[in-house]
Amino acid sequence: MDRREFLGRAAKTIAVAGIAPSLIQSDVLAKEVRPVSKSKLKKAVVYSMLPGDISMEERFKLAAACGFDGVEAPPIIDLKECEAMRKAAKAAGIEIHSVIYGGWGKPLSAADPKDRAEGEQAVIDGLKGAKAMGADTLLLVPGRVTEDTMYKDVYERSQASIRKIIPTAEKLGVVIAVENVWNNFLLSPMEFARYIDELKSPFVKAYFDVGNVIGACGFSQDWIRTLGPRIQKLHVKDFKLQTREWKNLLEGSVNWVEVHKAINEVGYNGYMTAELAGGDAAYLKDVAARMDKIITGTL
Repeated sequence: MDRREFLGRAAKTIAVAGIAPSLIQSDVLAKEVRPVSKSKLKKAVVYSMLPGDISMEERFKLAAACGFDGVEAPPIIDLKECEAMRKAAKAAGIEIHSVIYGGWGKPLSAADPKDRAEGEQAVIDGLKGAKAMGADTLLLVPGRVTEDTMYKDVYERSQASIRKIIPTAEKLGVVIAVENVWNNFLLSPMEFARYIDELKSPFVKAYFDVGNVIGACGFSQDWIRTLGPRIQKLHVKDFKLQTREWKNLLEGSVNWVEVHKAINEVGYNGYMTAELAGGDAAYLKDVAARMDKIITGTL
């Protein structure tokens, strides 16, 4: 049977079954574009959540003992200090997977070109520090919309600055991951996706914060499904709509069942980092256990 004969018989079979060929074709294409896969996430904790009254080496060891695979570090310019952190993490059997650079001080959206230039250099320094720590990602807040800074200007200025920085990111092999925060900017998943796509670089992706969109910009699972392969890393925290306050994981208004489904649907297999208040070993172990429930879907 040749291909033409096979397709003809298939079409007759579909017609007998009363199923529209267009629906069959659409379903097949959908499965090809977005396969459902089992995600294998790694758990991480923000460095500032670890007790501050113990040494750096002890902090990394504690993170590993509490069940975390990685730590997200603060930005450090001193490359010797970065190297010391990398060695301490390695000795503890844990990875520094990302650096929270931020970008609030000298935002890439600043009206003054000198301020933007300082911001660009700070991001470059952050990328170098991330590389020295062994991290593959730098979290970036690209700008802030304020009464004095228009949305359009933040969009255009921040993209222009990021384009200047991309060659450094490519050379170092560190991804610039733009995060959604409460900065009045990138307020929908479709716009966030477009913003990333327009930069046209595999070294610019999204750092999606699950808790930051609740109560202001829709639903976390919608953002995850829309951003899909653009997601470089995930932050997790919870927010309770009724009281307008941050909560521990599984205690707020995030629909974790749907978040788990969405993560699996897009096939995300990277780090999930808790960004919460700090605490002792018992608290950190509890956070890790809550993250396990989100990852496995045992909610």
